Amino acid sequence: MVSAAEQMAANTSWAALGKATDLRNRIFFTLALLIVYRLGTYIPVPGIDGAALQEFVEQAGQGVAGMVSMFTGGALGRMGIFALGIMPYISASIMVQLLTAMVPALEQLKKEGEQGRKKINQYTRYGTVALAVIQSYGLAVSLEAGDLVTDPGWFFRAACMITLVGGTMFLMWLGEQITARGIGNGISLIIFVGIIAEVPAALAQFFSQGQSGAISPAVIVGVILMVVGVITFVVFMERALRKITIQYPRRQVGMKMTEAQQSHLPVKVNPAGVIPAIFASSLLLLPVTISTFSGGSDTGPIMSTILAYFGPGQPLYLLFFGAMIVFFAYFYTFNVSFKPDDVADNLKNQNGFVPGIRPGKKTAEYLEYVVNRVLVLGSIYLTAVCLLPEILRTQYAIPFYFGGTSVLIVVSVTMDTIQQVQSHLLAHQYEGLIQKSQLRGKGKGRKKRGAPARR
Repeated sequence: MVSAAEQMAANTSWAALGKATDLRNRIFFTLALLIVYRLGTYIPVPGIDGAALQEFVEQAGQGVAGMVSMFTGGALGRMGIFALGIMPYISASIMVQLLTAMVPALEQLKKEGEQGRKKINQYTRYGTVALAVIQSYGLAVSLEAGDLVTDPGWFFRAACMITLVGGTMFLMWLGEQITARGIGNGISLIIFVGIIAEVPAALAQFFSQGQSGAISPAVIVGVILMVVGVITFVVFMERALRKITIQYPRRQVGMKMTEAQQSHLPVKVNPAGVIPAIFASSLLLLPVTISTFSGGSDTGPIMSTILAYFGPGQPLYLLFFGAMIVFFAYFYTFNVSFKPDDVADNLKNQNGFVPGIRPGKKTAEYLEYVVNRVLVLGSIYLTAVCLLPEILRTQYAIPFYFGGTSVLIVVSVTMDTIQQVQSHLLAHQYEGLIQKSQLRGKGKGRKKRGAPARR
């Protein structure tokens, strides 16, 4: 039987967006900050030789530079102030979450509520600054080695490091502001907008290669069908749920006895969303970034060996990428998005239980068992979506924006943002119903109070 909330959600009209003032302000706020981000990708780092950089990007656009530039919204290819993108923050988040799961003091801090969360966020910001400093220095040295700097030296290195670290911190602040005061997840939206903004240019380049004969028409049709198929598959899997039956016993509320109720606990096939793909990609970008701008002859034997085995499309690269996706799918699910112990405690506090399972520890073990089995399918789905188009893209020199990771990010972030917009619209409808009921109640009260006077 469909609940009243589900009926209202099904009847939610997008025309109500004009009446939801708070939601409209949130959307405008988000769009304004994303426009600021896009403008920042065109502000160049001081001291860069623009002509040499443009020539270099044209030569390396289909190589590893294209993959790195995809996650920075093209800022790396233009050497804008946001050239490092949001990846240092993501890497720092990975490190802090790993340490939280392993260090008891951080785990206890995480359980302290809002204050503990603020402290962990502060550690993440410190880690972001440290990683951004290291990456910006490596990028500055690589730019000098690649003869892309007008006046190399320590002055350029210092200016480049200050600019890039400041750009990353500003992006981190933008993402937090969007999450808190806008709509959707700020970090994911920044990556999403960076990918979407570069898709038209990638499409134009792709079709121009088809016109010149570099890519056959069959490959073009195949790529389009592949992208459509991946999008359809991602939408289907992201909406897939495993419903766990929850039973609520009869209980007395005031003078009335409520009947026993049955509900469902939905467990997504992919509870971690797009986070595993972003985390895994961020771990593979740093050596690629340094090697790309320093030139193949100046990378050194160690870096050359790493790139030979872990370059895009290489077997070890694909194996490591897939392993990291599986690892982060399990890690992020059990540490962030779905904690069986917390869910079991909440059910116990609400007098809910899984039929045939004792509340408390047994329920937590059952939930962990179910989620583990569901994640087998979810992690395989994530790995397949990210790796299969990656293999085809490497074989046929397809633009990076048509790879599985970029399609997964775009589809997942779009679905999550639309879901949040619908949740705000649903809450707005609830508020309207509550206000109407209060007004009717006040009107009835006035009539009753006025009745004795008329007599």
